[in-house]
Amino acid sequence: MENTLQKILTVAKEEFLDKGFRGASLRAIVKKAGVTTGAFYGYYKSKEELFDALVKDSAEGLMKVYLDVFNEFFSLSKEEQKNKMFTFSKKGMEKMFDYIYTNPDALLLILKYSDGTKYENFLHELVEKEIESSHEFYKVIREFGYQPIELTPQVEHIIVSGMFTSLFELVIHKVPRDQAEECMKQIHAFFVAGWERIMTMA
Repeated sequence: MENTLQKILTVAKEEFLDKGFRGASLRAIVKKAGVTTGAFYGYYKSKEELFDALVKDSAEGLMKVYLDVFNEFFSLSKEEQKNKMFTFSKKGMEKMFDYIYTNPDALLLILKYSDGTKYENFLHELVEKEIESSHEFYKVIREFGYQPIELTPQVEHIIVSGMFTSLFELVIHKVPRDQAEECMKQIHAFFVAGWERIMTMA
């Protein structure tokens, strides 16, 4: 039998997934959970704090997955970075995919239903970190004689955002994992081809 806290969290997740953060009703959550408003406030001070309890660990976990691969890659020698760039991009996408499909509801809340919370810019934060890493990699391959195509900041943001969004769309549209895994491989192949051209490495 669920305890009071778990009941609140279960009902809240359903409410947020159904109506999003902005549309979710704290009054409805309290009523469906069968607790008093006073009892609720014994656990959480606000709707924002309740949403945070549902997604914080997953948001931090996914960002850590990304940063771990990021840091591992940049700990390599420049020669290794040049030779293993796309191996690591595949590794990063696979690890993020696995994390997303291990924590689908929390990631769905972050990616689709977090408007009005501090998580609404989560994708943007990932994109900015990826752009930063791309610029660092450009410096490396220039030392080997490559001349990456100069992208405008707008185009660069759109491309990188599209890469992450295409991966996240799999869980947003609830594509079964076995099918999504094949989609993920095709998405990676598509973007690798584009990045090879932009970096003049193809």
